Amino acid sequence: MLRLPQFEVVAPDTVEGVVAALQRPGARVVAGGTDILPNLKHWLDAPPVLVSLSRLTGLRGVVVDEAAGALRVGAGVTLAQLAEHPEVVRRFPSLSQSAGSVASPPIRNMGTIGGNVNLDTRCRYVNQSHFWREAIGGGCLKSEGNVCHVVPGGRNCVAAMSSDNVPVLISLGATIVLVGPEGTRELPLDDYYKADGIAHTTAKPGEVTTELRVPLPAGPRRTRYVKWSVRKSIDFPLISVALRFDLQEDHVHAPVTAVRVVAGVLGARPRTVGKLDEVVGKKLSDPAVARLVSEATYGQCKPLENVPFEAPYRREMIRVYTRRAVEGLVEGG
Repeated sequence: MLRLPQFEVVAPDTVEGVVAALQRPGARVVAGGTDILPNLKHWLDAPPVLVSLSRLTGLRGVVVDEAAGALRVGAGVTLAQLAEHPEVVRRFPSLSQSAGSVASPPIRNMGTIGGNVNLDTRCRYVNQSHFWREAIGGGCLKSEGNVCHVVPGGRNCVAAMSSDNVPVLISLGATIVLVGPEGTRELPLDDYYKADGIAHTTAKPGEVTTELRVPLPAGPRRTRYVKWSVRKSIDFPLISVALRFDLQEDHVHAPVTAVRVVAGVLGARPRTVGKLDEVVGKKLSDPAVARLVSEATYGQCKPLENVPFEAPYRREMIRVYTRRAVEGLVEGG
């Protein structure tokens, strides 16, 4: 049996109370607990205090704010609620797909979108039992050791961000709202992450995520999320790709006016694929679009041996799944 370390749980009923509680040394936020509790069982962390968001009912709403031109999603909204919300299904199908593909129904019923965007990075050499890590020589940069088993001699942790929803939210231009001791701030979600597997967000001490804001579509578009994992349920993705094509008209034979592709499970932050200007102006149904997008994604995304399965095979799957995603959008009309 994997035993939890001892900790105290406090559950303030206001955001201000949460921020105050996070000033206690070593305090950590817990919402659904689907990420932090397994990490505690593996002794990857041992915070003396967990600050629960369970009493913050104001963080559980999904609101279409037409005046602000955004979908506002409270950090306490569960992944199941997000996946099934009618406005999300209608306006943001890729977000419904990503939220609905996380793990399993029990996990989606407990896990929250706020927790998912703050998901800890993962590595095949870290997310194991304490005894397993001892057996390979005492851990790594992210756990008890001082070496990187993925990049021998490396001094920076390359554990991977494995969130299903983050690549999609970035592709949709989402922002994140944080509240902390210095007040409230909002920033693009893409700027929230940094290439550091140990401290992979730019959250300041004592800050808590309260909301995600997703701009409403300004015109016709097609979006999709695809991932590859060993099992369709339970497992974290081994590669993932979120795609967004803005169109001149509301059909797949219309010219593409803008495109954004974001790949996940590479390093500590998702990668936005560049050099896609050649796609703009072509009809989405043009076979060249699927080829150009898949080849650009393949060329710019180079997985490491930080999650199971060999990196060259995962890289090839990025090309395959990206091409299939574009072809699927065309077939869907």
